[in-house]
Amino acid sequence: MSPHPEVDVVVVGAGMAGLVCAHRLRRRGIGVLVLEACDRPGGRTVGAEVGGESVDLGGQFVGPGQDRVYALAAELGVATFPTYTAGSNVLETETGRLRPFRGMAPRLGPSTLLDVARARFRLDRLARDIDTETPWRSPDAAALDGQTLQSWIDRRVHTRGGRRFLTLACQAIWACEPSELSLLHALFSIKSAGSLSALTDFEGGAQQDRLAGGAHGLAARLAAGLDAGLLLNAPVRRIEQDDRGATVITEDGTAWRAGQVVVAVPPPLASRIAYQPPMPAGRDTLLQRLPMGSVLKCIATYPEPFWRTAGLSGAALSLRGPIALTADSSPQSGRCGVLIGFVNGATARDLTTRSEAGRRALLLDALSRLFGPPAGRPVAFAERNWTEEPFTRGAYAAVFPPGAWTGPGSALRAGVGRIHWAGTETSPRWYGYIEGAVQSGERTADAIIRTHRPRPPAPVR
Repeated sequence: MSPHPEVDVVVVGAGMAGLVCAHRLRRRGIGVLVLEACDRPGGRTVGAEVGGESVDLGGQFVGPGQDRVYALAAELGVATFPTYTAGSNVLETETGRLRPFRGMAPRLGPSTLLDVARARFRLDRLARDIDTETPWRSPDAAALDGQTLQSWIDRRVHTRGGRRFLTLACQAIWACEPSELSLLHALFSIKSAGSLSALTDFEGGAQQDRLAGGAHGLAARLAAGLDAGLLLNAPVRRIEQDDRGATVITEDGTAWRAGQVVVAVPPPLASRIAYQPPMPAGRDTLLQRLPMGSVLKCIATYPEPFWRTAGLSGAALSLRGPIALTADSSPQSGRCGVLIGFVNGATARDLTTRSEAGRRALLLDALSRLFGPPAGRPVAFAERNWTEEPFTRGAYAAVFPPGAWTGPGSALRAGVGRIHWAGTETSPRWYGYIEGAVQSGERTADAIIRTHRPRPPAPVR
């Protein structure tokens, strides 16, 4: 094992956080090397060509309040455009009945609608007191973190339809079941976005806009700017620190010396890197407790967006499943129609046990129920099962179970020696979103810039 010449900073992971961090450091003249385990940059943003169009199989939406993503897109020359929302949305009940509705209030019946409205109000009110910088110091943090979102729903939501709808909302937002999620973490996420509506809504919410060419195009442009400063297929297995710097060792035994290291990978993957000296017990304990959410995203492409002609927006909520949520993801050009569908939580984990053909049949059947027989006959179909991705192990983000924030949670963002942490999970704003990743990358870069001292020139021999 022979180390390469030293660089100022090694960034582990070429997701949005790592790429943004490296981009910002390079603009300040700091030498950076990015090591990425996959054969592509982008992390939880990824593109594919489906029916001749580039589509997002990972994160794709942006919305009001996500100022850093919009600024980055403008800097890189990437336009944004609104998600298609004209027409009626569709709610599928557990019995399979279709109920069209407009806006974000599905036709659930008066008592259920009132029940859901009260629950949303109470969650927003509780979230107002959460300190997103230090959630474990929030008022009543121990009590909030000692229960699940499910236990709160059981106490506060009184109608069966209301409980089912809030379960669907939890699956859609956090890609897990309410019984798996700390109430404190749910409130932290709501506060990190500003409100529950900011998380759930299209118009005025996090799903309002899309990026021309796909969100993965942002990652591609950032990666292109790194030139030889990005190495793919280079999983990091070990990071060693000493008085003079850090050594980052990849799977093939190559060692890279650096003054600082940024680890910008999902928490479960950060826990699989060997550290010398070992991580503090608090951080090690925390990472062992943070699974990723479970989500499968499917893309169906059609010759045209036929649902628009029928007066539908392409957005649907299903209490029957397996697809919980759909949206119109057609290209701005209008050359074809594209529907995206999300399968989340326990349902996504169940589908991973089925064959590819079996999954496809179930997913197309669900689309057919929501939008009619033409939806079951796409010209192209693709899926991304994020729970099986070896270098993410799930999406959208890590799930905090009860006790994680108020136990070892303070170790999430705290640097250890020469090692800094980045990634959407470390962001106090827009946790789990591309915006959170961008903010974390910028924050980490700024911290390094503030303390950076140029390396002395090599001695003349």
